[in-house]
Amino acid sequence: MRLKTFVTLFFLILVGHYSLQAQFDTYFLNKTLRFDYYHGGDHKVEDYYFDELKEEPYWGGSKIALVDTMGYGVQMFKIIDKASEKVIYSRGFCTLFKEWQSTAEAQDIRKAMPESVVFPYPKNPVRIELYSRNRKGVFEKKFEQDIDPNSHFIRQFSPKYEAIEIAYHGRADKRVDIVLISEGYAQNEKEKFITACQYFAKEFFSYSPYKEQKNSFNIQAVWAPSQESGVTLPGENIWRNTATKAQFYTFDSERYQMIEDFQGLRDIAAHVPYDYIYVLSNTQKYGGGGIYNFYGISAAHNPSSTGKIYIHEFGHLFLGLGDEYVGNVSYSDMYPKGVEPWEENLTTLVDFDKKDWKKMLDKTTPIPTPANKEYSNKIGVYEGGGYIKEGIYRPYQTCLMKELSVDFFCPVCTQAIKKQIKFLCQ
Repeated sequence: MRLKTFVTLFFLILVGHYSLQAQFDTYFLNKTLRFDYYHGGDHKVEDYYFDELKEEPYWGGSKIALVDTMGYGVQMFKIIDKASEKVIYSRGFCTLFKEWQSTAEAQDIRKAMPESVVFPYPKNPVRIELYSRNRKGVFEKKFEQDIDPNSHFIRQFSPKYEAIEIAYHGRADKRVDIVLISEGYAQNEKEKFITACQYFAKEFFSYSPYKEQKNSFNIQAVWAPSQESGVTLPGENIWRNTATKAQFYTFDSERYQMIEDFQGLRDIAAHVPYDYIYVLSNTQKYGGGGIYNFYGISAAHNPSSTGKIYIHEFGHLFLGLGDEYVGNVSYSDMYPKGVEPWEENLTTLVDFDKKDWKKMLDKTTPIPTPANKEYSNKIGVYEGGGYIKEGIYRPYQTCLMKELSVDFFCPVCTQAIKKQIKFLCQ
């Protein structure tokens, strides 16, 4: 009887997966459509302006997990089939512009940044809708536009760069696909970049839970040589002509190295199937950043903690894990009072019951939890995180999302990472 029940359950799961695959085949082609736009405004107002549509040759994402069920990010987009009004694809994400809105500069000026979202290439007319979280943590629709996938104004992809395989473990739609992009490597530094890519893979797969989930990932690289070697440092009056136009001193924070031209970054990444973009920067200077479902970037040749930087920033990129340290940033308004953070590893205790973290607590653990020896190596609710000393809490006394002096994720972060891998590899 038990065997019969197992076989029946397995059959139902198998049928369900084939049904979802059929849904992909009903609505999409096996390539990517990219929607480029400009995101602008100031600390209170945000606007969206359409730029253009681009066709990319590969679809690296899941053909099963089409609709976002995680609820991560401060923005979200939905693709809606116009004939049926059905949501056929959606994803949450974050952007550099949304971070900029919480800086002092946004109080005084208006600014726009180039952004884009990607989705499977629709067979029929669709509508894209862009959403943004308001100060209460609720998604509000900010923009919509009809898309004709047969329009002759959709720009076609023109290959320009060389793709390099770093770690292959299976078909792209069943794996988490990472693309590594070169920044600040001159034409004669290709081997240096390849070595950096191999080191990234070695380090990435040496940390749990990625070590145990190695076969769930593919890593490829795109060799995009720069006109000049090195990095841009505006605070030191050093400007270099590089492939992705990355620079330190983002938001006037010395170690925050980021890229405003996200559309240009997509142009490079499009040479391979990908889910996540990670940029390797040709510098020893400590710094980088990671933004959920946007991109990550790190110094590839920092002598002391390069591997841990990769893992920390990928935590931001992969599922939006929040920083658990206090201070050291140029923005101070990321987490409104009275609103529960969407990040899995941060809470204000406003709506803590809805987090998986709450279910992982021992019933005898006090909330908040004292950060003392009694509760060391125990899941708790420890005050201080999200750059704020008071009123926001983290799940462990230490973790790679808090400091690079340790080499592990806490159990809450670990479980969230595993959950995201499972979702994307359906």
